[in-house]
Order: sequence, then C-alpha cells, then structure tokens
Amino acid sequence: MAKRSPEQLRSYRWFGVTDLRSFGHRSRTLQMGYAREDFMGKPVIAIINTWSDINPCHSHFRARVEDVKRGVWQAGGFPIELPALSLSENFVKPTTMLYRNLLALEVEELLRSHPIDGAVLMGGCDKTTPATVMGAISMNLPMIFMPAGPMIRGHHAGTILGSGSDIWKYWAEKEAGTITNQQWNDMEAGIARSPGTCMTMGTASTMTSIVETLGLSLPGAASIPAVDAAHPRMASLTGRKIVEMVWDDLKPSDILTRRSFENALMVHNALAGSTNAMIHLVAMAGRAGIEVSLQDFDDFAQKVPVIANVRPSGQWLMEDFHIAGGIRGLLSRLAPLLHLDERTVTGTLRDALEGAAVYNDDVIRPLDKPIAASGGTAILRGNLAPKGCVIKPPAAEPRLLQHTGPAIVFDTYDEMTKAVNDLDLDVTPDHIMVLRNAGPIGGPGMPEWGMLPIPKKLLRQGVRDMLRISDARMSGTSYGACILHVSPEAHIGGPLAAVRTGDLITVDVPNRSIHLHVSDEQIKDRLRTWSPPPRDYPRGYNKLFAQHIRQADEGCDFDFLEGSGGVPEPEIH
Repeated sequence: MAKRSPEQLRSYRWFGVTDLRSFGHRSRTLQMGYAREDFMGKPVIAIINTWSDINPCHSHFRARVEDVKRGVWQAGGFPIELPALSLSENFVKPTTMLYRNLLALEVEELLRSHPIDGAVLMGGCDKTTPATVMGAISMNLPMIFMPAGPMIRGHHAGTILGSGSDIWKYWAEKEAGTITNQQWNDMEAGIARSPGTCMTMGTASTMTSIVETLGLSLPGAASIPAVDAAHPRMASLTGRKIVEMVWDDLKPSDILTRRSFENALMVHNALAGSTNAMIHLVAMAGRAGIEVSLQDFDDFAQKVPVIANVRPSGQWLMEDFHIAGGIRGLLSRLAPLLHLDERTVTGTLRDALEGAAVYNDDVIRPLDKPIAASGGTAILRGNLAPKGCVIKPPAAEPRLLQHTGPAIVFDTYDEMTKAVNDLDLDVTPDHIMVLRNAGPIGGPGMPEWGMLPIPKKLLRQGVRDMLRISDARMSGTSYGACILHVSPEAHIGGPLAAVRTGDLITVDVPNRSIHLHVSDEQIKDRLRTWSPPPRDYPRGYNKLFAQHIRQADEGCDFDFLEGSGGVPEPEIH
C-alpha cells in the first residue's frame, strides 16, 4: 500500500499552505510552546479523552493519555488531547443512554472542526465505547479505540465480589433479612477496588470486546485490567499504531463490513454479553451503512455456544478471563465460526489470533463443553412486542423460560418501588411484573430500570427470581428473568400501554414468543382511551432527543445522525 505524503494529510489545509490563515494556525501553535518541527508535516492525532473527576471507570485516563501521547510522539505524530463528554454510568441521571448520541455527535464534530488526521478514542465506561466509535465511524478518519480496562476483583470476608451482579444478589439478601447492615457496609467498601470498568461481563466489557472483534482496537486490548502494567504499554502502542494508520489512510470504512459485524454477533453470544449491546451494535452498524437487526442477534444466539464462564451468566470475573487468555483466547476458540480474513487495525483477524491460547478451560470453555449450548440472548415477538424484546436466558431461572402468569402493572418507577416494599402486596411468584413508560422517550433515555426488584414479601418467602417485563434496559451486570426493550415503547402507544393488572401473559423463550391474552380489538379499544403521561420538554437537549430518537429495535440513534459522510469539510478562510 502506498503511503500518503505530508501534502495529502487533512491537517495540511491548516498548517501546510502559505496564506494568512495558515500563518495564524502556525503562530498560535508556536504560542503554546511547540516548535515547528513538532507539528509541521506530521499527522495530527486527536486523543478523545473521556476523563472526568466523577467517572471512576476512567479515573486513570489523566495519566493514561500521556502514555498514548508518548506513542504518538515516538511514531512521528503530533498528539492533541481533546476532552469530550464523560458519561459516568454511576452518577449521570436519569441515564447515560440519554447522552450517548450527544457524545457521538461531539466526537464527530470535534474531529471535523479541528485539523485532525486520525484519532485515538479513550473510552470504556458503558456508553463511551459505542458513542465515541459511532462518531468516529461517521467522520471516517483513521481511528483506533483504547479501552479503559476492567477493575480488579472485589472481595468481602474471603468471598470474591463482582460489580453489579453481586450488588443485586446481596441487596436481595439484605431485603430478605439474611445479612446485616455491617456486612452490607463492608461489601460497599470492598466491591470496587481500583480504576476501571465493571469487572463482570457487563456492558463495558461486552462493548470493548465487540469493538476489538470488529477490528478497531489492538489485539488483546479489551480485557487488560486498568491497573495492569500491560495497560499503559498497550496505550503507548495504540498511539504508535494510529500514526501508521494515518499514513496508510486506513479508515473505519476500510475495516467494517457485514462479515465483521457477524463476527461481533458471534462474540456477543459466546460471552453471553450485555443486552445493551443489541442497541449499540445496531446503531454502530447503522453509522457504517450496514444493517444489523434484532433477528440477527437471535439467529446467531442459536448457532453460537456460550463459552465465557464470566458473571453474571457464569462464575468468574474479567481479571480471571484476561489471565485465561482474554478476548484473543476466546476468539481462538471461536475460530471455526469466525470470518478470519476480515480486516483489523493490525492486519486481519487471522493475524490477530496468531499465538493466541486459552490457559484455563473452565473460564473460557471449549466449544464442546460450553456453559450453555446456545442462547446467550433471545429475541421474543408477539402482540405485546411487535418489533421485539430481549431476554438473557442463561441469567434466568429455567422454570421461568416457559411461563404464564397474571400481570401486575406499574406506570412509574416510584409506583413500583412503593409496591415492592409493601409486605401486603397482592403478589405471588407466578405474577409477571410490568413496568412501562421507561423507554427511549418515556424514560427519558431508556434507563436501566428493567431489573425490577423482587417484592420484599416474596424475598422473605425465599423467591429470588420472577418474570419482569419493561420497555427499559437493564445493566449488563444484572441478571434474572427480565424481558427488556419492549418495542414499540408504551409512551408512543405500543401495546405495553394497554396491559392491565390481572391480564394473563405467556412467555415462551424456546419458541421466541410473548403473548398478552387480550384480543387485538380489545388492545385497540384500550389504546383509544389511553394517553401518555406528560413528557413535555419545552427546550434544550431533552426536546431534541424526544423529537429525533429511534426506538430500541432501531438502535436508539438520532434519525439525523445515521450513516456517515455527507457533511462537507469546513471552509478555512
């Protein structure tokens, strides 16, 4: 492949020509203490840094960006750190999902408006991965993703704790009265012990694994713990690699194909990955002009065994997964199923797997000894969810995968919270809890409310799982018989809005169906007299969001952001 010349770099329009504007660009760069030799004729590399003081997943990014810069300098590039919106999953309310598209838009415009030739995307906390990648795909400059890495294992009283998954587990025990407040406080102090993302196979590690599989990260990058010495080395190598990619003009459009997304679908199921990936992968593919549907997730779920024995669907944590061989090890096990000739930032997927191995067959199982033969996720359809909804079967009690029961319906999260704490609530283990008005518009932003808490009355009877249905999402670290992403959502008049307490609902996961035992005509009659709860946004980002957001099955992107290109380069006068 012929290398580009300095005159062919995008940044040349800012720095290389001889006119008054370029004089201003060069003089202002000199003003910042750089020498002409630092930037003239060199690829300008944007480092999109999603660090903030209130994002614990990225608390090491202030130091890690220097490792990336070191690599860029070593390879002959000019690094420019561009801070971007830091979507802290722990603290941003009502949900970071509300702002995923805002970060994607910011990344695209940061790259478009500055003299940038290539980009390193620093992300990992749940929505920062899809958001930064979506924006960079649409801009279509050479780019590479640097994952934050998972935190190290949590522990309490000699027991390993996993973020998210064990929070829900032990909260249920606390509500049932089986653990003390002091034990709960000790867990609080021991569950998150270092920088980095959740150390379970939640949304963060699911999405960084998917991005690596798509070919947009260095091989093996996704599973390196944030505080491992290999992490800053990986960051520096990422900085060196992006300079090479700029000279080669290797862009997302050269890497992403339908077959690379099929690889991602296979990995998602092998990991029993987060249900949130369904929304994000559809949106990422849409930015690349490639169609990925919910049906694709279901089709691949039935072909690909779950071989990652990682919580919440398995036993181990991400630190164990990394030591056992990490993503490269898992991909090597999946090799007979994968499209190995798909391109990556370093060559092909086949090249990326050279020398890969698995060192613990319990953590990363052989294909013939999976933790589940198929079905990391399942897409259900029926009169309650005409456009689909999702459940993660390995994370649910098997008895609930084929079940009929009466609905107990909640219109708001506050209403549901009050009810589940009522010891006199009229509820049995056979009931199906329904929460609505929690979708993309109704939430707003489709919050992670979908793992509805088990009513305290049932917890004290020993019940630890029951069917729950919503148009919300749930954390990728969550578990249980939770049916999510019901589409279309209740707030825009989806059938979920017509359900009443006492209606029978049948869920049949093996047959991929969900059925409300109410006639189509009766559903229509109920919706004629129904009106959505007020969601009037007179101004600001929420107004923009409500006007342009797609539904869950379409990836929840803004209608005006789908696809890439089409926006001219900025004029320089």
